[in-house]
Amino acid sequence: MKFTDLSIPSEVLKGIEETGFTDCTPIQEKSLPLALSGKDVAGQAQTGTGKTAAFLIALFTKLLSQKKSGNEHHPRALILAPTRELVVQIEKDAQTLGKHTGFVIQAIYGGVDYMKQRDALKAGADVVIGTPGRLIDYLKQKVYSLKDIESLVIDEADRMFDMGFIADLRYILRKLPSYEKRQNFLFSATLNTRVMELAYEFMNIPEKVSVTPEQMTAERVEQVLFHVSRKEKFPLLLGLLRREGMDRTMVFVNTKREAEFLMDRLSANEYPCRVISGDVEQRKRMKILADFKDGKLPIMIATDVASRGLHIDGVSHVINYDLPQDCEDYVHRIGRTARAGAEGKAISLADEDGAFYLEAIEDYIKQKIPTEWAEDDLFVHDYKRTKPRPKTDDKLAPGRRGKSGGERGRSGSGRGKPAGEKRKDEGEKVKAEAEKVKVEGEQGKPEGDAEKKKRRRRRKPGSKPGGSEAANAPASSDAPNSPDA
Repeated sequence: MKFTDLSIPSEVLKGIEETGFTDCTPIQEKSLPLALSGKDVAGQAQTGTGKTAAFLIALFTKLLSQKKSGNEHHPRALILAPTRELVVQIEKDAQTLGKHTGFVIQAIYGGVDYMKQRDALKAGADVVIGTPGRLIDYLKQKVYSLKDIESLVIDEADRMFDMGFIADLRYILRKLPSYEKRQNFLFSATLNTRVMELAYEFMNIPEKVSVTPEQMTAERVEQVLFHVSRKEKFPLLLGLLRREGMDRTMVFVNTKREAEFLMDRLSANEYPCRVISGDVEQRKRMKILADFKDGKLPIMIATDVASRGLHIDGVSHVINYDLPQDCEDYVHRIGRTARAGAEGKAISLADEDGAFYLEAIEDYIKQKIPTEWAEDDLFVHDYKRTKPRPKTDDKLAPGRRGKSGGERGRSGSGRGKPAGEKRKDEGEKVKAEAEKVKVEGEQGKPEGDAEKKKRRRRRKPGSKPGGSEAANAPASSDAPNSPDA
C-alpha cells in the first residue's frame, strides 16, 4: 500500500514525500486505515518499523479535518513518551512530517532550560510532546490546560510501566476530556496485559493491531554470542574492535558505574567514546548523540535509557557487553542497528552472571543465538590498565579529605572514611567514655553507701519507703534493747 492510496491531506503528503517514504510498512498499512476513519488504535510492532510515522500521520490528519474550537493557546494534541531521547526523536519526525501543516509543535522534557520551555508552552502550541514529569509540573502551575485535547498518543506504554511512570500517566489522563471526545492512539513494541488494561480504561473501544513476525528481532541483524569469563571480557572487546573495524558502534551495559569504567579503559587504549545514562545532563546527552550521529564519535556506551526510540542511521554494530536482565531489552538493544532495511551485527558477551539471563532471552526471541568460540589470538592482553572510579556516595567529611583518591578507601585512622562512618565511630567513642565514667564513679563511692543500698533492697514487704520499720515504730518497753529494760 502506498501513502497516496489513503485519504491523507495534501499538507501531510508533502511532508511524507520530503522524508522519502512512498510505501507503507506493515504496521502503517494495518493501523492507518483504522486511524484515518476516526477509530482508536492500539498498535504493536517490533522496533524500527514506522510506529512513530503511523500515529503522527493520523494525528495531523485528525487536526486538519476540523477547526480548533477551544482556547487558541491550549494544545490540541498530546503525545506522551517515557524518555527524553524518545521525545526529541518524535519531535524531529513531527517537525518533518508536519512541516506544511502550520501547527506549532513543542517538546517538553527535563534537563534543559526550564523557563524557556515554560514560556513556549504558555505562548501556545498545537501539539505537545513530552515526558510525564515536567508536563505535570507545568500543569500544576496552570501554565497550560488539557481540557481542549482532541488527540492523545501514548508511545512505548510498556516502558512507562517499567520505568515507574504509570502513576504520573494516570494523573495526566484524568485531566483530559472524556475518552469519547478525543481520538486515542497507543503504540508499543509489546502489548502485555497491563498495557491492554490501560488501553481499555482510557480509550474508546480500541482496535488492536499487531504485527509480530515469527522472528522477534530484525531480520537483517547478524547475531553472535561469545561465552567469556568476566576478566576476559575487556581483552575480547578490544580484539573484536580491531577485527571488525567498527565504524559506528553502540556498547550496552547494565549500570552507570560499569559504563564509566569501560569508557575510561577504552579511552586509555585510544578508542574515543562517551557515555549516555539516565543521570547525564540533558544538554550533554544531546551533544553526545549529535556527535555520534555525525560520525565524530565512533563508540557510544549506553545503559538501557538509549535502547528504545533512538533512530540513528548507519549503526554498524551493537555490543552487549553485559547481557540485559530483561529479555525484552535485548530486542530493543539490537534493534538500534539494521534499521530501515540496512544490515548490522549484534555481538553479545555472556560472562558468569550473564549466562543466567541467556535462556530467557532465547525463549523470548524464539531462536538460539549463534555461538562463536574466541581463539586465543583474538584476545588483546597488552592494553593499558585503569583503576575503577571511586563510588560517588563515598564522600569525605569536610577537612578530612585525603591527598589522593586512593586514600579514600584506607582504614585505620579517621582519614579517608565516609562522613557517616566517622560520625558513627565518634558516637561509639562517646558512648564508651560515658560507660567508663559511670563504672569509675561506682567504684569510687564509699563502702558505707553501698551497704546502705543493699539494706534498702532487702526491705520487708509493707515497710514504709522513708526508712526501716524499726526506725519509724514508737518506743516500747518490751523491746529488748530499750533503755527501760
